[in-house]
Amino acid sequence: MPQEVRGVIARSEGAPVEVTTIVIPDPGPGEVVVAVQACGVCHTDLHYREGGINDEFPFLLGHEAAGIVESVGPDVTEVAPGDFVVLNWRAVCGECRACRKGKHHYCFNTHNATRKMTLTDGTELSPALGIGAFAEKTLVAAGQATKVDPAAPPATAGLLGCGVMAGIGASMLTGNVQPGDSVAVFGCGGVGDAAIVGAKLAGATRIVAVDLDDRKLEIAKQFGATHTVNAGNEDPVEAVRAATDGFGADVVVEAVGNPKVLEQAFFARDLAGTVVQVGVPTPDMQMPELPMIEFFGRGGALKPSWYGDCLPSRDFPMLIDLYLQGRLDLDRFVTETIALDEVEEAFHKMERGEVLRSVVVL
Repeated sequence: MPQEVRGVIARSEGAPVEVTTIVIPDPGPGEVVVAVQACGVCHTDLHYREGGINDEFPFLLGHEAAGIVESVGPDVTEVAPGDFVVLNWRAVCGECRACRKGKHHYCFNTHNATRKMTLTDGTELSPALGIGAFAEKTLVAAGQATKVDPAAPPATAGLLGCGVMAGIGASMLTGNVQPGDSVAVFGCGGVGDAAIVGAKLAGATRIVAVDLDDRKLEIAKQFGATHTVNAGNEDPVEAVRAATDGFGADVVVEAVGNPKVLEQAFFARDLAGTVVQVGVPTPDMQMPELPMIEFFGRGGALKPSWYGDCLPSRDFPMLIDLYLQGRLDLDRFVTETIALDEVEEAFHKMERGEVLRSVVVL
């Protein structure tokens, strides 16, 4: 039987979010209902509210979540009721061109639930990134629920569902940071700090954090930055070069989503180095006008990082294991825990740079 639960929706572009009653249908083939225990407040949810993703309002927001599988539809074998799962927005199809090449982390046809969650009047909801987890329960494709060790607390584990995985993967997977490499990270919010963590895990010896906010730079040092640069006080390109013996960094991660910052990241890398863009731009932004001779002459790579090039079934359990072993400090990302009706204020705190992550706990 369909269930009525509380959830946070964005009813129209730019309007404050609201908590209302939503209807969760029974899971269909290949689908599961998850009782959400915690969900992080991610900047992507704010993009949805502002109409920066698409205009398919109303949105059921939230996607960075962990919880317990409550029920499963026909043909579900990946998880079972009672499993502790982290939700993900890359449920690989196994059939697209990328999957057939064995590159599942580039899956072009991510699965989502086909049955619709609705308002009580029948209005269909668009779940953020196919998940919609600012709710007591949500309906997702089975492949979007990744089973992990239940010893991890939900408020911490759920962060792997988006921002932390995106940042760690930007360094370790997209950037392929190697032991002894130098890394620069432009933008020290949640994703940027996760990129610093990923660089440290991969064995980088010099990690340069770049931001405009001294508070964020101090936090970046706690995550593993060996050098910090306030880009409002000095030329960040020259500062990164100075911190890397004049060469520039082997890998530079752009975690802002801004053309000017991407240009700075490009020139802050060493010859044949790699620039990774993981910051999410708005649809109106254009690539910086780089001289072609610079692009050609400097070699290396300029790579977008979509979800940190992760494969959730492989990477989520591994990172949870590292957390439980004390080798990955995920707790430091959780600034505060909040209730469902505090999401709107959490957006404002995020915009003011006061939090790494506010996490809704249900």
